[in-house]
Amino acid sequence: MEKRSNKYSLTLSLKEYANGETEPAKELGIEFDNHDEIFGIIEKIKDKNLFENPHEATQFALGLKLFSEIKLKHRNNPLFDELNEVFPIFMKKLKSM
Repeated sequence: MEKRSNKYSLTLSLKEYANGETEPAKELGIEFDNHDEIFGIIEKIKDKNLFENPHEATQFALGLKLFSEIKLKHRNNPLFDELNEVFPIFMKKLKSM
């Protein structure tokens, strides 16, 4: 039986370069699946008040979910060897906060 997952679309737009320029404009759109409902995860992270800025909580939650889904799909990749030992500890700590 195939696991069902949520389907997402994400658009990233570069609004302004560090030097103040706005050209050339850049945009990247991706579609991806994730087993979690990411909007709920974002709200849970915001509710934990781990960061003073709620936008940072959103960035953290989104980055974590994008990263962790790839790590989960490729858990046997040698790139993740060291993380496979500590990542569950990190996630338990985060969930307990």
